[in-house]
Amino acid sequence: MPAQIDSHYLRTRPTRLWSRMISYVLYEGRPLTTRGRWINPLVFAHYALAGKLPQLKKVEQPLFILGTGRSGTTILGIVLSMHRDVGFLNEPKAAWHAAHGDEDLIGSYSRSETARYRLDENDADPKTIKAMRRIFGAYLRTSGTRRVVDKYPELIFRLPFVKAIFPDAKFLFLARDGWDTCGSIDSWSKRLGTEKNGEVHDWWGVDNRKWYFLLDQIVAHHADLAPHVATMREWDNHRDRAAVEWIVTMREGLSISEQYPDDVLHVPYEKMCLEPKAWMEKISRFGDLRPDETFLSYAENKLSPVTPKKPFDLNPLLESAFNDTMQRLGYEHARD
Repeated sequence: MPAQIDSHYLRTRPTRLWSRMISYVLYEGRPLTTRGRWINPLVFAHYALAGKLPQLKKVEQPLFILGTGRSGTTILGIVLSMHRDVGFLNEPKAAWHAAHGDEDLIGSYSRSETARYRLDENDADPKTIKAMRRIFGAYLRTSGTRRVVDKYPELIFRLPFVKAIFPDAKFLFLARDGWDTCGSIDSWSKRLGTEKNGEVHDWWGVDNRKWYFLLDQIVAHHADLAPHVATMREWDNHRDRAAVEWIVTMREGLSISEQYPDDVLHVPYEKMCLEPKAWMEKISRFGDLRPDETFLSYAENKLSPVTPKKPFDLNPLLESAFNDTMQRLGYEHARD
């Protein structure tokens, strides 16, 4: 079924179907590598209407899931969507693009060369603030929920921007073993990457658009990686590229966890899957979510211990940075 819904989800709390379908049909949009992109004009028309109406509901303490894609961010969002108060938006990049046109890294909605990884408080002008608050407010009203959970991994590089729009926002920094995350990105891009009208559409955007933005705007500011940016531009190995993205994203997550200790919760994916109830209780306290036993029960059934993937050959230019990041996150840097 669409919207990450399965029979277990429906059996556990059937009333959740409405909010998930509202999210999927009217708010999330369809990125480049998915089907059903014909619906995007409807989604953007809906945003335009929401922007013209008074704010339909106050947006309080939105919760954002950050990290590297393919690190468990979606399953965490789905589990949280089972909470009776939560409406879950799975990468509503279309909404953010409608509010701020320079944020589309992939090229799903714009091919502008001005797209930016980093946005700060100065980018949150009154128009953008009003648009996002009205879109999220309309979402809460139409979905019949009280709290927004927005999973958009790249917002990890835009935390000051998000906080300028939603000052009481909370952030979940989800970290997963680098070998597992990079292997999953490699499989995803090979499985879902396509060629259309002479363009390659995959994890790295339209004809490597996201990859080049990542190198020029993020990697170039890491002293140990910057000397290799020119070489990396020629790389076509998905695992090596994924390792670069994972390194700089995990470093960013660790940085914001230190900078905003009251607003950012570091969630280790493997520990969350090993003790799902304990971690959902911790996340609930952090996000000020009301107690909900059905939600906790669903988490225990949905999350289970993960089997680590085997390490792979990594480009020698990345070995030191990769191993150091693994150790900083509490993982062993290598496996037998």
